[in-house]
Amino acid sequence: MKDDTKDKYQVLSVEQAQERILAGIKPLGAESIPPTEALGRVLAEDVTAAEDIPPLANSAMDGYALRAQDTASASPTHPLRLRVIGSLAAGQVSAQALGAGEALRVMTGAPLPAGADAVVRFEQVSAGDGSISLTAPLEQAANVRSAGEDVQCGQRVLERGRFIRAQELGLMAGLGLTAVPVARRPLVAVIATGDELMQPGRFPAPGHIRDINGPTNAAQVRLAGGIPLELGIARDSTGELSIKIQEGLDKEAHLFVTSGGVSAGDFDFVKDVLSAVGRLDFWWVNMKPGRPLAFGYLGDVPLIALPGNPVAAFISFELFARPAILRLQGVNDYRMPVVRARLAEPITRKDGRRHYLRVRLDSSAEGYVASLTGDQGSGIVTSLVKADGLAVIPENCDHLERDSMVEVLLLR
Repeated sequence: MKDDTKDKYQVLSVEQAQERILAGIKPLGAESIPPTEALGRVLAEDVTAAEDIPPLANSAMDGYALRAQDTASASPTHPLRLRVIGSLAAGQVSAQALGAGEALRVMTGAPLPAGADAVVRFEQVSAGDGSISLTAPLEQAANVRSAGEDVQCGQRVLERGRFIRAQELGLMAGLGLTAVPVARRPLVAVIATGDELMQPGRFPAPGHIRDINGPTNAAQVRLAGGIPLELGIARDSTGELSIKIQEGLDKEAHLFVTSGGVSAGDFDFVKDVLSAVGRLDFWWVNMKPGRPLAFGYLGDVPLIALPGNPVAAFISFELFARPAILRLQGVNDYRMPVVRARLAEPITRKDGRRHYLRVRLDSSAEGYVASLTGDQGSGIVTSLVKADGLAVIPENCDHLERDSMVEVLLLR
């Protein structure tokens, strides 16, 4: 009897598969945490400044605060002399306003005294006997950081959905924030399937291999901002996989990511188990590596079933699971960073699929050059280890000559 399972698979583009996966995934909501714990988290609300940064005009240089209009006549032949009425360090405020013909010695960051509107650098004047002389006029606001120069009160300075880096934390510190609204981190259940798999710490028995996908996918979950729930290896039995799935549901996982068991082979039982306990669609995605893919829901918990070959599982995770984890955190822009590069060698592909080739990027006078990282087989993990990115060869492209331009998705 003919097995028509393969014929029942839908063939989708990468974009169609991404859209179907993301269509029903909603952000988990927010929590408030101290800024010291917010590095790498996703901002859940816009941040609006409640004050100016800097809060008042201050000196950008060590020098002398003065009135720019007083210097209009200064020249090498007719130096201008100003009386120095005092000195001011950063953190101090002058109680004395600056009058005509006067200057105040100031350090970088010192607030400008009332009446002053410019600062002349130490090296631009001659000082002595309680006065300074300068030989060129100074423009208004010269060497001055104006109030609100960086941030103005009421300005939206950070938008929701942004990953919080050190520089965002610095801005929050400048605004005096003591709590940061961040997206909840999704708990992602990770399951590798296959009778042939063994835990990395064990020596493989004949016919067995160590599990690569489980640890790799768990690391990818972390890099995407999620919390991996590593459920280990499920053997090729409906009972064992069902137990793993129930464990993830009991621990309130927000997303399942499995690897293996989703193609049309006789032992690819995953589709049977998942169809029995959830609402699943099984697809061919028009790409290589990583053609078979399944997506659906276990109750209301989304599940993405990746192919079993390690390179295919890794790339499929980046294209489909990573966007889902980002969407759960309220991130809408799930695109990988892209650069353009010239191929170091010709490429021929004639199967009508979009290819993701592992490449090393080198800089040249004309820009990046992309070189294949060796054997591009879907089980060659070293091709990923050596790669800076994935060169995208479009579906309708059978051949590219050397020096052809391609897009390269950067691997962080």
